[in-house]
Amino acid sequence: MTTPAVSAREAEVLTLLGEHLSNAEIAARLFISVRTVESHVSSLLRKLELPDRRALSRRAGVRRSLAAPALPAPLTDFVGRARERGELAAALKAYRQVTAVGPGGVGKTRLALAVAADAAGEFTDGVWFVDLVPVTDPGRVGAAVAAAVGVGEQPGRGVDEAVLAALADRRALLVLDNCEQVRDGVAPFVERLLSACPQVRVLITSRARLTVPFERVFPVPPLSRDGGGESDAVALFLDRAAAVGLSPGPAARDRVVALCDRLGGMALAIELAAARLPSLGLDGLTAGLSDQLRILSGGSRADDRHRSVRAVLDWSHELLAPEDRALLRRVSVFVVPFTADAAAEVAGFTPLERARVADGLGRLAEQSLLAVTPSGDGTRYQALETIRQYGEHRLDEAGERDGVRSRHAAWCLAAATALGDGEGPDWRARFDAVADDLRAALAWAAARPERRPEAHRLALTLAGLAFTRTLLGEAQERYEQAAVAADDEAGTRGAARERAEALRLAAAVAGCRRLGDDMLRLHRAAAETARRAGDTAGAGRDLAAAATIAYRFSSTFAQVPPRDEVTALLARARELSGADPQAEAAVALAEAAVVTDAFGSVQGDTDNTVRETVERAGLAVRLARRTGDPVAESAALDALSGARSWDGDPFGAASAARRRLDVLASAPPGPAAAHELMDALAMAAGTAVGAGRLPEARRWGRRLAEHPLLAEVGHHATSWLLVADAFAGHGEEVLAAGVRFLDAWERSGRQRSFSLGPAAAAVAAVHGLRGDHDARSTWLAVVGRAGNAPEHRHGYGAVFDALVLLHQGEIDAALDRVAPEPEEVWKWVSWVWLHWYAALRAEAAVLAGHPAARARIDAARKVVAGNPVATAQVDRAEALLTGNPPRLLAAAAAFEAAGSPYQAARTLLLAGGAHRAAGRAALAGLGLGPGADPAG
Repeated sequence: MTTPAVSAREAEVLTLLGEHLSNAEIAARLFISVRTVESHVSSLLRKLELPDRRALSRRAGVRRSLAAPALPAPLTDFVGRARERGELAAALKAYRQVTAVGPGGVGKTRLALAVAADAAGEFTDGVWFVDLVPVTDPGRVGAAVAAAVGVGEQPGRGVDEAVLAALADRRALLVLDNCEQVRDGVAPFVERLLSACPQVRVLITSRARLTVPFERVFPVPPLSRDGGGESDAVALFLDRAAAVGLSPGPAARDRVVALCDRLGGMALAIELAAARLPSLGLDGLTAGLSDQLRILSGGSRADDRHRSVRAVLDWSHELLAPEDRALLRRVSVFVVPFTADAAAEVAGFTPLERARVADGLGRLAEQSLLAVTPSGDGTRYQALETIRQYGEHRLDEAGERDGVRSRHAAWCLAAATALGDGEGPDWRARFDAVADDLRAALAWAAARPERRPEAHRLALTLAGLAFTRTLLGEAQERYEQAAVAADDEAGTRGAARERAEALRLAAAVAGCRRLGDDMLRLHRAAAETARRAGDTAGAGRDLAAAATIAYRFSSTFAQVPPRDEVTALLARARELSGADPQAEAAVALAEAAVVTDAFGSVQGDTDNTVRETVERAGLAVRLARRTGDPVAESAALDALSGARSWDGDPFGAASAARRRLDVLASAPPGPAAAHELMDALAMAAGTAVGAGRLPEARRWGRRLAEHPLLAEVGHHATSWLLVADAFAGHGEEVLAAGVRFLDAWERSGRQRSFSLGPAAAAVAAVHGLRGDHDARSTWLAVVGRAGNAPEHRHGYGAVFDALVLLHQGEIDAALDRVAPEPEEVWKWVSWVWLHWYAALRAEAAVLAGHPAARARIDAARKVVAGNPVATAQVDRAEALLTGNPPRLLAAAAAFEAAGSPYQAARTLLLAGGAHRAAGRAALAGLGLGPGADPAG
């Protein structure tokens, strides 16, 4: 509209002119001077562009003049909220009264103003904005609207009626802002207005809805935080940061996203944070968000409610009844959504008061101080982080923190205990629903010496739950935290034993994470704790375990402990163990472990004979079995497996490795059993590869790869499955798993390990079998960084290289790759590769026409006896040497039966003639290339 604004007093004068009153009568009615009336009349003539007083009277009589519609001019750009803006506009078109509801500072007013400005063209008589913040008396709502619209009281008619009469035939939009403190006055006034003024629509902003039948509620959510740098929250922060002259660059976007997320998408909080950016920087802002009420404040403003987040929340707090204030501050200890029952328990109300808790939570939700979330176990409530921190400040002010926090810790412990052992399809969801509260309760208890018993129980419980939830890093941290709390728990002997046990559990979790240094550190700490408590046998067990770990899991160390250090640990373990059966078994295992590792490489005193090594390991197995501890027996069988391999009994080694899985079937669940099982699966798969039992190796390898605890070390989990699948020839499976392996390996920091080099070599080999030389070269570079040089040179590297070279028809190169004698090679590397090496060496000699081909076949046959795949390969070599087609086809069938379709297909290629096409088709089906033509 182009009409200049008419003031409220001018509107009153105009109304009385319409009643044909003289200037003196108007002055008397309004208690002003006649001269002032004359001034207002002159102003009205000018503003309304009318010629005389009679025209003014006619104008007032035909259509009462109101103050010119106007919306407050925004001082900053409106950012984001495209979806909410469109939805609120659509709601306003469809319904005559819409209430935009949300917590203070969420941005209700700015959204309403933006929508009102967009819709202004649809209201021919304009849009009026009414700020109800100054109004504290519900009976004065009509007066506030009248003042904004420009209507005064009239003879025989109250101000409310005057407003209704003035707007009766207007097509207008009325925006009533900040209605929460006078809802009882807004609701009846708006109801009368809508009834009397059929073309008027009303848009309300409030922290609480009116709760009337004609109301359409539009919840205003926090600013969107999804979409990373493109979210509305981030866009607002960057816009306001630019306004103060400091725009974070692209490298800081992730930190800005995290900051906005911690602010809960609250628009005011984000604006205040951006205003503090020049003085605090992103680091300072992020650090300060643990106390948002202190840091999120700005300079003086016309509306002091928006000067700080605390001022916004104080406004809401003052509107609450005393019992609702108490409930708000007491439920602020909950970090995640909570139920009414949980709130009643933690709030500490009397039984009579508890019955009213659900009603109180509902009132807090009505005031937008709590969000309501339906769930499978009933309605849950949650406060935004800023509101939660506000409640905690109020909790301190009321002197109730310790009592409420103590009840919260007790509730958390009961909730954690009720979770049980991880059974049920919804267990993870139930854990996630309480986990953050458990962590908060633990942090509170751990910081107070008098609460250490609670901290110990909470940490121990949370550690077990985190382990079941496969949060291994947290599980180890919580077990160590439990140990600290137990150690400080009055210094009793019982507390020391509890600490030692928590440290052992932490060490077992570290084992699952393949952190050898942590395992050693934690067992040594447990030994010292046990010794101080007088448990010398326990100390001996821990020192023996530390010595065992140093060799048994040497590949998991950043720096393998020196031999003299391990020897000293073992000597001290012997001193402390005495006649305790468990300690004796642990020492026997350590003595066996320092001589040989799991795959039979000599690690210790070379003066011991191989037979003595086997005897030591056998003794360790017998002693462990007597203790009835499946984990200890499995560990001893691991030593026996390695000793048997060194004794030249690979099938005995594989048998011992398989026995571990049977033994562990009876082990109670827990970190130690899980760590042992993961190692047992890896060794079972690896020894099965060495024995040529590929289906078995793939079965154990797949079980290992699917183990739920191995997300952190996925490259280790898939390593033996990759090797077995490569030997079998399952090309597509190897390439798919190789992508996951490489990603996990790189995320782990590119570790080296006994099993990682072979896994990478297996993927490289499959690329070679497919004829993709560039990809093979890329993976061979990974092999060099993931494995160790001797194994690569003489073990798996020689085997996989020879496999590819024979496939490609590079016979002389293959012959050269396996030139060293097998009986020399296997002293340098693991026995796992011995049978494959010997068989490939015999085949290369035959295909190259080497004069020692017959001798190599005979020697290989003795080595590989019992290995179905290697035996079939030696049979095939002999059939090629003697020109025996039937025996060649029999070898193909043997390969198929042994689970090696690649070698079966290659045999058909080597058979030539009509079999060649079938061989090529079979290779293509495996995702492999045909390689060189054997006949060519």
